[in-house]
Amino acid sequence: MKPAPFSYFRVATLGETFDRLEEFGQDARILAGGQSLVPALAMRLSAPEALVDINPIGELRGISVTDRHIRIGALTRHAEVERSAEVARHLPLIAEAIKFVAHPAIRNRGTFGGSIALADPAAELPACACALGARFEIASRTGRRVVAADEFFHGMFETSIEDGDVLVAAEFPRANGNSRSAFAELARRHGDYAIVGLAAQASVERGALIDPQLVFFGIGDRPVAARTAAAGLNGGGVSDASIKAAQDALAADLDPPNDLVGSPEFKLHLARVLMGRVLRQLVADQ
Repeated sequence: MKPAPFSYFRVATLGETFDRLEEFGQDARILAGGQSLVPALAMRLSAPEALVDINPIGELRGISVTDRHIRIGALTRHAEVERSAEVARHLPLIAEAIKFVAHPAIRNRGTFGGSIALADPAAELPACACALGARFEIASRTGRRVVAADEFFHGMFETSIEDGDVLVAAEFPRANGNSRSAFAELARRHGDYAIVGLAAQASVERGALIDPQLVFFGIGDRPVAARTAAAGLNGGGVSDASIKAAQDALAADLDPPNDLVGSPEFKLHLARVLMGRVLRQLVADQ
């Protein structure tokens, strides 16, 4: 199929972007990497009147590090993140997860912010952002605001981004010496969307997990934090008994849908398997 007709605008500033978004309202779509939007256009799942290409806006790309944070611009390509020594050093969870995002050709074009803004519940990066306590900077005609990752995702393809908004960047706390992260997912093939995945972050002190963050993806309509399981692990070590308790707690944390991928029981079983793998990874080097 071919896309329905649309007008195309290549903008160089955020001001121009806001002009076009105001002109076309809900009939405009922002084009960044286009790895999800272009197929949707081709299949006519999306038929906007206008595409607003923001790729020339330099302030939306790049990776920068401060004493406390690492910032990733919304237009930064997945491949740039994957190759970044700063990301590998300060955000090892992102460095690990980015390898599972689709395939190299898509990572060469797809953008970090595009994955966040799309909010596909089976995508890796939204769950990682929640586990790491990220914040997202959003710009509009009236100014800028910052939204915490755990408040940003509202449901399947639904976020805090409103009409006329542009996602500018994601900001992450830098990992400290005690920080540990682990990541695992199960998919039919490497590069496919996950059936179930888990992103985890914690401080490890003398073998004990401090403030563990366990965020599943592919198992609900948004990233799902396993809060009951995490609370039971907080302050304790990782053992066969604690892993079993955390796995059992997932019945209270997760409510997988029944769909073509599998039954809720099947998905909960996979989540339990990943919980065991990830917890052992967190303390593997202790």
